[in-house]
Amino acid sequence: MRSDLGDFELASAATLGEACERVEAGYRPLAGGTDVMVLLSAGKLAHARWVDVWGIDELRGIEVRDDAIVLGALTTYTDVRRHEVVARELPMLVQAASETGGIAIQNRGTLGGNIANASPAADSPPALLAYGAELVLASRTGTRRVPYADFHTGYKQTVARPGEIIASVVVPRAQAGDRRVHFYRKVGPRRAQAISKVCFAGCADLRGGRLHAVRIALGGVAPIVVRAREAEKALLAGESADRVCEALGAAISPIDDVRSTARYRRRVALNLVRDFMQGWADVAVGA
Repeated sequence: MRSDLGDFELASAATLGEACERVEAGYRPLAGGTDVMVLLSAGKLAHARWVDVWGIDELRGIEVRDDAIVLGALTTYTDVRRHEVVARELPMLVQAASETGGIAIQNRGTLGGNIANASPAADSPPALLAYGAELVLASRTGTRRVPYADFHTGYKQTVARPGEIIASVVVPRAQAGDRRVHFYRKVGPRRAQAISKVCFAGCADLRGGRLHAVRIALGGVAPIVVRAREAEKALLAGESADRVCEALGAAISPIDDVRSTARYRRRVALNLVRDFMQGWADVAVGA
């Protein structure tokens, strides 16, 4: 591994407005740096201009609103793990945060950075997709909200416009009277500090013992984190487990790589959706 980082420029921004101006001028945001610094030291990043956003208070904090939980882009995995309301209402996100790297990574890595990095094998994106999250994107001219399900358009590609930076993540809270089933599984070569082979997140909302909303997301099985919408429709229609698996299988396109095989990833994904179905079915029976 290289130890010479090469020539690069690092600016610092004290406010979100300053950061947006720098990004509009061609800089890229640098927050926790848990991925960027590794790639820089390995000589795998050609980009040479960065703006440090770590000290921007506007990007920090977790706000609990009546209808949503808003997590600043600089919310760390440790922040997620320690927040009482997040732990109670978004347990899949807490589990993802707990299974991301070691303590040092969790103290420094951020949700915004994990999303912006656009890795299809990241741990928190499937949970955020399954919770129906939205992103607030900020620029020098204002902000706009984008459903997270529409954010990734291809491998390492997003809908972010030039000059935009992720400001926060908005996660809707469960509706009153709903019983919510959370199902999150990260499958890797070992139990800790591993990049996932398959990451599955499922969220089912039941009312009166009947399923009325469901979202399924998977990582590690396609060029982007996948929302399995056809499998969700099959579940809501009460179709068979085989039909749900068929729909899920059509939504993913796993590959062979150094971590796993396409065949293994597909088999695991189909097994996990069956486990998820059994989980909410058990809750419905006991409702």
